[in-house]
Amino acid sequence: MRLFEPLRELNATQRHTVLASFLGWTLDAFDYFLLTFVIVAVSKEFHADKAQVLYGLFLTLAARPLGAFLFGRLADRYGRRPILMIDVVLFSLFELATAFAPSLTAFLVLRFLFGVAMGGEWGLGASLAMESIPARTRGLVSGLLQSGYPCGFFLGALVNWLLVDHIGWRGLFIVGAAPALLVLYIRSSVPESPVWEAGREDRAKRGLFEQMRGHWKLAFYLTLLMAAFNMFSHGSQDLYHTFEEETLHLPTGSGAAFLLVAMLNLGAMFGGLFFGGLSERFGRRRTMITAALLAIPVIPLWMYGGSMLWLSVGAFLIQVMVQGAWGVVPTHLNELSPDAVRGTLPGVAYQLGNLLAAYTANAQNLIADWRGGDLAFAMSAWIAGIALLLALLVWLGPEKQGVGFGDSSGPRGESFSPREKVPAGG
Repeated sequence: MRLFEPLRELNATQRHTVLASFLGWTLDAFDYFLLTFVIVAVSKEFHADKAQVLYGLFLTLAARPLGAFLFGRLADRYGRRPILMIDVVLFSLFELATAFAPSLTAFLVLRFLFGVAMGGEWGLGASLAMESIPARTRGLVSGLLQSGYPCGFFLGALVNWLLVDHIGWRGLFIVGAAPALLVLYIRSSVPESPVWEAGREDRAKRGLFEQMRGHWKLAFYLTLLMAAFNMFSHGSQDLYHTFEEETLHLPTGSGAAFLLVAMLNLGAMFGGLFFGGLSERFGRRRTMITAALLAIPVIPLWMYGGSMLWLSVGAFLIQVMVQGAWGVVPTHLNELSPDAVRGTLPGVAYQLGNLLAAYTANAQNLIADWRGGDLAFAMSAWIAGIALLLALLVWLGPEKQGVGFGDSSGPRGESFSPREKVPAGG
C-alpha cells in the first residue's frame, strides 16, 4: 500500500527506535488499562463503592503531568534514551507493587505513583522517535506510535479474558510488570536522538524559562488541546468495559465482552495508522478535524447497536475516528515544540491535558446516575460534545507540518500564532 511507503525510508537503526517507542507506549497503556477491567472486582475485595475505585483512574491521570515534567526535564538535560529506560523500569515496578496492595488507600497511592512514571513515557518515546526519522515519515510513524495505546488496551483485554478467572485481579498486575524487559531491547538496539546530541552543549547552558521564552502561549494552547483530546479518548474507552458489564450484561471474562473490546482496539490501531499517514497529504489540522467530526454519526451504532454484529461495527468505527484524530498528535506536538524543550513540552502539555481530563470517567458516571444509570446516554453525549470542542480547538491552532528539527528554533524560537501553517519541508 502507498500509505506505508514512507516506512521504506527508515534504516535499521531508525526502525529499532520507532519499534522501541511503539512498544513503550503499548506496554504503558497495557498496564494502565488493566485497572479498567477489574474495577468491579477491586471494589468487592476492598468492600468499597465503585466510585471510590474509579479514583484510581483519576489519580493515575492526575499524576501524569508531574512525571512528564520530571522525566522530560531529565531527558532534555541527559538524553532521551537513558531516561526512557529508567521510566520503563519504574512504571513496571509500581504496577507490580499494586498487586500486593493491602488496602484501598495503598492501592490508590500506588496508582498515583504509577501515574507519575506513566506520565514520562509518551513524551520521551515520541521525541526520541520523531527526532530520529526523516520528516516525510513523521505522519505515518506518528499514527504507528499512537496506535500503541489501543494495542496496549487490546493486550489488556486479551490477558483479562484469558487469565482473570485463573489468577484474579492481583495476578493481572503481576503480569503487568513484564514491560520492564523492554529496557534490554532499548539498551542493545536504540541509540540516542541525533537532534539531542547536536544541541546538548547549548541546552546545558540555558534554563527552562530561557528555553521557553516566547512559547508560553503555545504551551497554554497545547494543554487545552490535549485536554480535549484526552476527554475524547478516555471518554470512549475507560468505562466501556463497565458499559459491557452493567448495560449489556456481559460477564467480565466472556468471549463476547472480549470481542467488543477487540473490535474497539482494532479500529483504533487502523484509525491511527490511516489518519496519521493521511495527514502527510492533507495536513495535520484538516485530518484531525475530519476524524473528530466523523465520530459523531458513528455514536448510535457504538452505544445502541442492538446486536453483537452492529455493536462490534460501532466499536470498530468509533475508535477509527477517535484514535484516527489521535494518530496525528505525536508528530503535531513535536513539530510545534522548540528543539530545546521537545523532551518536556509535548509530554507536559499531553499530561496536563490529562490532568484537566482526569475526571472524565467520574463525570460520565455522574451523568449516568443522573439519568437513572443510563451509561450509554452519558458516553454518547460526552463524545458528541467533545468531538465538536476538539474540532474547534484544532481549527483555531497552528500547524508546522514538515518543520526541520535541529535548526528550527534559536534561543527565542518562533512565537505562537493562531492558525499558522508552515508548508511541508519548510
